[in-house]
Amino acid sequence: MKLTFTTTSPSLILAAVKELATEAWQQEIVGFLEQWCDDRSFVELKTSGSTGEPKLIQMPKQIMLRSAQMTNAFFGLDESSVALLCLPASYIAGKMMVVRAIAGMYTLVAVKPSSNPFEEVASLKIDFTAITPYQLTHSYKTISSLSITNIIIGGSQVTPAMEGLIRDWPIAIYETFGMTETASHIAVRKLNGADKSEYFRALPGVGLSVDQRGCLEIVAPHLYTGTLVTNDLVELHDPDLFRWLGRYDRVVNSGGVKLFPEQIERKLHDLIELPFFISALPHPALGEQLVLVVEAGELSEEIQKELVASMKNRLGRYELPGRIICIPEFVYSTGNKVLRNETLKKRIGH
Repeated sequence: MKLTFTTTSPSLILAAVKELATEAWQQEIVGFLEQWCDDRSFVELKTSGSTGEPKLIQMPKQIMLRSAQMTNAFFGLDESSVALLCLPASYIAGKMMVVRAIAGMYTLVAVKPSSNPFEEVASLKIDFTAITPYQLTHSYKTISSLSITNIIIGGSQVTPAMEGLIRDWPIAIYETFGMTETASHIAVRKLNGADKSEYFRALPGVGLSVDQRGCLEIVAPHLYTGTLVTNDLVELHDPDLFRWLGRYDRVVNSGGVKLFPEQIERKLHDLIELPFFISALPHPALGEQLVLVVEAGELSEEIQKELVASMKNRLGRYELPGRIICIPEFVYSTGNKVLRNETLKKRIGH
């Protein structure tokens, strides 16, 4: 489905899309365009939980437009550009792809969201698209042969293994940092090329600081008033540069030592082939005991011993999990994120 926004008013596009929309994913685009074209000044969105418990918020359309304009300016997108929408329009990431096309008055090609949506656009020259790490993992062979200028990746953490896949690509690829409350990303990290970095860089007009917990605070007057306090622990390198450490609500306090699950997971990314995550369970002496949770029916005693030996060579003294827990099937969100708490509850329930 091809949408070309030649005017800042998308009502004509909405009328045309209604004629074409026969599948559920297309109807999601129609539903969002109907919201965008109605008389209300806001769109209702569900937050991801980056700044607290997930909740329904009213996001002003003007803020979404300003965020879109910021992205278009950063990537040099204009009326001649072609962007690809391959994310569900029911989520903020998909909605913002539509808003960026509206704001930039360029062509948006929409395809059915899937693990490898690029198979449908092999003949197109694409200036910009947004995907998830899951999609990158399942479509990197297809992407590498296409004519794409810029790709942004968000929704969950990009692993070192994924970075290795794209290291030498001519396509400029960025990991994004943002949340529903900021109407998409406020910082990007270059993943490949001569200017690749381990740090996220704030987009122009965005101010950064940390609170007493070490969590990121964001000031973006063009998007909202006041300071947005997150639950993301960061290492602030410069006023506009930071390294993401992990989620404050996932930090494990084991015997008085604070441990960051996401950082430990990065060290183990190429050691464990099965899906896994680091978490904690209550412990009578330590308070919390670090555990490795693996998506598997069971691991033999021999394999577990080999795994522990290998982890000892990768991890610091206090980072070694005290237990390995096998769970046959993880609980996943509709966006293919592992729901850690829900997954652990399955084990505890047994």
